[in-house]
Amino acid sequence: MAARKTQVKKKPAQNGEYTAKDIQVLEGLEAVRRRPGMYIGSTDSRGLHHLIYEIVDNSIDEAMAGICTHIWINIQKDGHVLVRDNGRGIPIGKHPKTGKSALETVMTYLHAGGKFGGGAYKVSGGLHGVGASVVNALSSETWVEVHQKGKIYRQEYARGKVTTKLQAVKSSKYPYENGSGPQTGSITCFLPDSEVFETLDYDFQTLAQRLREVAYLTKGVWIQFIDERTDREVNFYFEGGVSSFVRHLNHDREVLHPRPIYVDREVDDMNIEAAIQYNDGFSEAMYSFANCINTIDGGSHLTGFRSALTRVLNDYGRKSKQLKDGDANLTGEDTREGLVAVISVKLGEPQFEGQTKTRLGNPEVKGLVESAIAEELGAYLEEHPSEARKIIDKCVITSRAREAARKAKDLVVRKGLLDGSNLPGKLADCSDREPENCELYIVEGPSAGGSAKAGRDRRFQAILPLRGKILNIEKARLEKMLSHEELRVLISAMGCGFGENLDLEKLRYHRVIIMTDADVDGAHIRTLLLTFFFRYYKPLIDAGYLYIAQPPLYKAQLGKVGTWLFSDVELEKYQKSKGDKKFNLQRYKGLGEMNADQLWDTTMDPEHRTLLRVDIESAMEADLIFSQLMGEEVAPRKKFIQAHAAQATIDA
Repeated sequence: MAARKTQVKKKPAQNGEYTAKDIQVLEGLEAVRRRPGMYIGSTDSRGLHHLIYEIVDNSIDEAMAGICTHIWINIQKDGHVLVRDNGRGIPIGKHPKTGKSALETVMTYLHAGGKFGGGAYKVSGGLHGVGASVVNALSSETWVEVHQKGKIYRQEYARGKVTTKLQAVKSSKYPYENGSGPQTGSITCFLPDSEVFETLDYDFQTLAQRLREVAYLTKGVWIQFIDERTDREVNFYFEGGVSSFVRHLNHDREVLHPRPIYVDREVDDMNIEAAIQYNDGFSEAMYSFANCINTIDGGSHLTGFRSALTRVLNDYGRKSKQLKDGDANLTGEDTREGLVAVISVKLGEPQFEGQTKTRLGNPEVKGLVESAIAEELGAYLEEHPSEARKIIDKCVITSRAREAARKAKDLVVRKGLLDGSNLPGKLADCSDREPENCELYIVEGPSAGGSAKAGRDRRFQAILPLRGKILNIEKARLEKMLSHEELRVLISAMGCGFGENLDLEKLRYHRVIIMTDADVDGAHIRTLLLTFFFRYYKPLIDAGYLYIAQPPLYKAQLGKVGTWLFSDVELEKYQKSKGDKKFNLQRYKGLGEMNADQLWDTTMDPEHRTLLRVDIESAMEADLIFSQLMGEEVAPRKKFIQAHAAQATIDA
């Protein structure tokens, strides 16, 4: 991502009257094209991927209705995306209100669908009825085929508007394969509009991760994903539901009990499915879903789950005497260390917050989930005393460590070492006091720190050099982290507090930039810092405040002309462009090897630098990677290194 300075222009004075002619009425799907972020979150890669999710969610609704068994997703070489299923197919009869076919109504009207009254779908994720129409509005080309009762119907669209009549056709562009079930279903093919989206480059791993989640949450559905651009294919099919999901999340960890604790219960027309498994790590990984939608901000189902977990473990701990009479109760934090859990609910009328559905709001769900989880978990602990003792023992140890961490934190807070009230001496601060203008460079070592301090723009760029490699917090509890000097300095410099006192409103820099050497040690330090931010400052990442600087790898000198090259690919292009001309090539492993003006020109000047913003496309996948690379277990790390060694381009 390239970072550029922007100028804020003053708005012109408003003159004249405010009259009825100033009121705009947007016809059809024009509102979607005018404000796409309201419907898909953004127009960057996340919004682009959201188009596929919306169409796939419609097919998943058919699967949850017990009809669809196969879903195919195909990214074609020309950028078209095709999603098909063997469900019932979108109705093609005349709609009583619009006077048009049901298919055309679904594709061209907001809030039109079969998911409002509860007749066609008992359970659904796409309750707003805007998914297909929004995808249609934001695509330059769309066509839909419906296979029903031995006939095929097709209609085409462009940027949300109909371009052909609904008509029966003799043959399909993509006939269903033999053995895939009844010859019914829907095929939707669309080409995202380059006028709307910043990028049209789909990421295979991001999509595969989402489709894997969907397959775990929808037992018995086969999902095939093909990317023709790279000739990659994955297939997902799971019978174990969220229990298989938790096994996958824990597959590289040492677990306390071999099988996940599994809950699958129907309560008041709602299905509650959950799986719980503890490992010997220090972090928690809890994921919640409602109607197969990942509710990343939780909601009433997750609240009920957490309440049941804490209550049942405290009750069993007292009953088994592992918690003594004088001991304090375990807190929710104590019961979640080392926990991997997935909670999935399916209900008829979910109340999601926003079209992107990040939080479930149904208040009645909390009590139902809490009751179901408490009964099943309590029964498991009674029936498996050996596993129960291991779980309670871990929670008790965590409780004692938490108390030690609280005392350590109180000590450093009293000294003002975590809240930014006493800025560290090694910090070279900037003069501007507006956080949105300021950036903090976290630099490896005093040599690079010296170059950065000399080359920076003192008005808005602050420099914090760190000494050596910081603590690997993936292998350390909180109290050990708080005793690590370099991390305390970093927390203090950011000024936004820590833990339950974290407040991004107090963050002193809205660009926190990791700038390390382009060698193995630099990559290691960068990974250690990313682990720290992911585990303790995830809201900072979610807000888009964390970046990675991209210093050049080479300088090619041809006569008096020097060219900075930032990758091996750029070097290869440069070599080809110069043909037989001889040039001197210098490899820069360390930032300290560059003069202050060189570091400014290549890496710190907002007009020319390249910054990579750190985003979390999948918290689950990120959690697995950090656990694999930075955790206690050696075997998964060795396996990862062996699998990716051929792709490494960093010099030793």
